[in-house]
Amino acid sequence: MVAITLPDGKVRQYPGPVTGEVVARDIGPGLAKAALAIRVDGVMRDLKATLDRDCHLAIVTAKDADALDLLRHDAAHVMAEAVKELYPETQVTIGPSIENGFYYDFARPTPFTPEDLERIEARMHEIVARDEAITCEVWDRDDAIHFFEAAGEAYKAEIISSIPGDQSITLYRQGDFIDLCRGPHLPSTARLGKAFKLMKLAGAYWRGDARNEMLQRIYGTAWFDKKDLDAYLTMLEEAEKRDHRRLGREMSLFHLQEEAVGSVFWHPKGWVLYRTIEAYMRRRLEANNYVEVKTPQLVDFSLWEASGHADKFVENMFTVKTQDDRHLAVKPMNCPCHVQIYRQGIKSYRDLPLRMAEFGSCHRYEPSGALHGIMRVRAFTQDDAHIFCTEEQITSETIAFCELLKQVYADFGFTDVRVKFSDRPAKRAGTDADWDRSEAALKSAASAAGLETTLNPGEGAFYGPKLEFVLRDAIGRDWQCGTLQVDTVLPQRLDAAYVAEDGSKKRPVMLHRAILGSFERFLGILIEHHAGRFPDWLAPVQVVVATIVSEADPYAREVAASLKAAGLRVETDLRNEKITYKVREHSLAKVPTMLVVGRREAEQRTVAIRRLGGAEQEIVALDKAVATLVAASAPPA
Repeated sequence: MVAITLPDGKVRQYPGPVTGEVVARDIGPGLAKAALAIRVDGVMRDLKATLDRDCHLAIVTAKDADALDLLRHDAAHVMAEAVKELYPETQVTIGPSIENGFYYDFARPTPFTPEDLERIEARMHEIVARDEAITCEVWDRDDAIHFFEAAGEAYKAEIISSIPGDQSITLYRQGDFIDLCRGPHLPSTARLGKAFKLMKLAGAYWRGDARNEMLQRIYGTAWFDKKDLDAYLTMLEEAEKRDHRRLGREMSLFHLQEEAVGSVFWHPKGWVLYRTIEAYMRRRLEANNYVEVKTPQLVDFSLWEASGHADKFVENMFTVKTQDDRHLAVKPMNCPCHVQIYRQGIKSYRDLPLRMAEFGSCHRYEPSGALHGIMRVRAFTQDDAHIFCTEEQITSETIAFCELLKQVYADFGFTDVRVKFSDRPAKRAGTDADWDRSEAALKSAASAAGLETTLNPGEGAFYGPKLEFVLRDAIGRDWQCGTLQVDTVLPQRLDAAYVAEDGSKKRPVMLHRAILGSFERFLGILIEHHAGRFPDWLAPVQVVVATIVSEADPYAREVAASLKAAGLRVETDLRNEKITYKVREHSLAKVPTMLVVGRREAEQRTVAIRRLGGAEQEIVALDKAVATLVAASAPPA
């Protein structure tokens, strides 16, 4: 007998092995129709997989959170089948599902074109209409290698050769197309539906290594219904309008160039924005009893070896050998340096918690293909801090940090914040006992802080578990920014200690925390979230004083002087241009407020206030206008 325990606790008995498809049918015709796959003891498998032992079973439908990954993985296979039918000389390599879609990398001497994408997408619809059954086959390793070699699929043969010998080789067949895959997959190609679209072409190195062959990558997106597809495509259109690279250029905030790959050239207006955010964060930190420090850019490589970062991140570090044979590293993160400050002098339990902050300038070697505007760079500044505390203080410090983080995000216009709990990764430092203690402490602290978390398995830092704070922006995209990590490893490795109340020597717990993450990336997110239309307190230029006639120029200068004296960021526009031209130009520059002055305003000492996006203007006295704008532009806290 095989006992199948369902999610509601009910148990179904079968005299022998049974498939998930049969169980779904037995439960009801509606579920059988909606079923896409099964989850056996928490592991997703094909709907037709055989159940030959007692287990817990859940039927996966489109309502399940991870069903989209299943759908998108199938879309990648259907795309590969379409490519092989249309372009038989092409080799298929690797094709996973990714956030919002899927891709497949192909080896082909002739570049794909946008017209090719249209043909491939049309053939994908034909394959869906064929309703080809998708079946799993277990093959002998050598037979599988010979099969793909004979088919001219050298990349697939190489992948199979690299699979550990204790793992089975599973191939999936749909029609005449066979692909190497662990699965699971949908029951047939028809279940993919019609809500998919091929999006773009890109280059990609085989296995992500620049020393290998360049392949052609086709990206696509797939959804369960056309409404979701249309909503996603609309979001992409809006995202293109908000692209921080375009807005950064139009608003003259920054630029990037080949002579400094991965580093930002901040223009005056962009640097004003940067410094405004930095000043705001510094006020918040001071109000929350942080001490600010500054640590070196070049540090002996031995410190990174001692901390364990060299073993984990060496390929992303910039290093240099000096003439006196010193091996130095350009600082990729601040943690070990903060421990060095902590270790100066004897620390007592009375000194804890010690909240040490730094706007730390860091450098990491990111592959050129991974760079993206100012959101993924090689030179960046972190709003980094480390809280040295006792184990008993973890909960209170977590609560205080979460309150600070939520206030900061709200002040920047982010109110939808999700939290992930990332537990131990496969490659990590410290003992299992260390991790058990750290994970339990962080879970308890998160609960005490009132956080609802979702598990992000295996994504913790190499020294400890972490909370990841994910912001949802104005058009529904998620951005992981803040983090809080519990670390008992680095204090041990770098010999940080304090004298406990009983006189004994103890190791502090080190809470690694950031709110913005990196200034550069957060600024990119902020630009796109607000579409360049920043709140008054953030706007690089808060007010432009523009003249209608040249006779008003002296009064315009006087108005600008009054605004500057009140602490506002002001420009004047005295050009001999029509006022409609000036209004349009400064509107495109996203200036929140224009004060328009002419002969009448100069005589009456008034100004015409015009707000960005508004068609109306209000005539007010100069003193009132200054007071109104000062109040509107006051920074939070």
